[in-house]
Amino acid sequence: MQLCRAMGNLSRSCLALLILASVVLNGCSNASKKSGSSSTPSSSSGRYQGKDNDWGPDKEIDMSHVPDAVPRYENRTIAGNKNPYTVLGKTYYLMDDERAYKERGVASWYGYKFNGERTSNGELYDMFSMTGAHKTLPIPSYVRVTNLDNRKSVVVRINDRGPFHDGRIIDLSYAAAQRLGITRMGTGNVEVEIVVPEGDPRPPLKARKTELASSAKEAGIVSKTEAGAASDDSKIPEGTYLQIAAFGVEKSAKQFAANVSKVLSYPVVISTSQPPNKLYRVRVGPFKDAQSMQAARDQLQKIDILQTHVVYQ
Repeated sequence: MQLCRAMGNLSRSCLALLILASVVLNGCSNASKKSGSSSTPSSSSGRYQGKDNDWGPDKEIDMSHVPDAVPRYENRTIAGNKNPYTVLGKTYYLMDDERAYKERGVASWYGYKFNGERTSNGELYDMFSMTGAHKTLPIPSYVRVTNLDNRKSVVVRINDRGPFHDGRIIDLSYAAAQRLGITRMGTGNVEVEIVVPEGDPRPPLKARKTELASSAKEAGIVSKTEAGAASDDSKIPEGTYLQIAAFGVEKSAKQFAANVSKVLSYPVVISTSQPPNKLYRVRVGPFKDAQSMQAARDQLQKIDILQTHVVYQ
């Protein structure tokens, strides 16, 4: 009888030890899974496995000294431009013609988790430079990103794919996000617009209406009061223009520019590219701030010139 009791006590002790061991092992297993998880969908591609969730600097770093990316013509290679491509079961198709691209939506940013890793075109991600990730723009591309809440804007170079969270249109480097004022919140409402480098040899924009005189009465003139004084946050680089057309014949370009000049309160100029692909590009500007550029765009829309893109000259 005493032996049975002893065996019973031993069995209960063993059972308790087994239960405790099971709890510890399960806890270790769960901890291991947690340390390897990520809230970033793109991590499932395998490039970033083994790293914790993304994070930024412990204290805000002032990136005001970091200059905008300078748009320039670059050859586009297969690297980064696989078309179509599939991520997380969803297939994406690159834009056939990005020259009129302009979109509003939510921007996010990515930090130390990806810093030093390869971007989609094989470059190393530098969270302290002015770069970004986009799902469908060709790589590389240049875009101006404007925070719609504070009107701050930056120009970044697209060299990566993402973001693959629903409802987001661009992923920014820490430097770009800090300059826009969205690092603390993590996301921000932005407008993203393509910037076409000077000397880009891709085909001109689609033909537009050249008979503009009849629309002159509908073209509004923005007063100084409406335009307002430009704030430091709205300043844009020197030599910023809106390109509105391109022609292969100089006479056609001059006629179009003359018609537009009649109904705009901003200068209209012609920029000529070098041979052999000689083009006469009709541009409006230059602009000193984002407000005046938007005012010019509003005037152009009233005369049915709806597609414009930013260029630096």
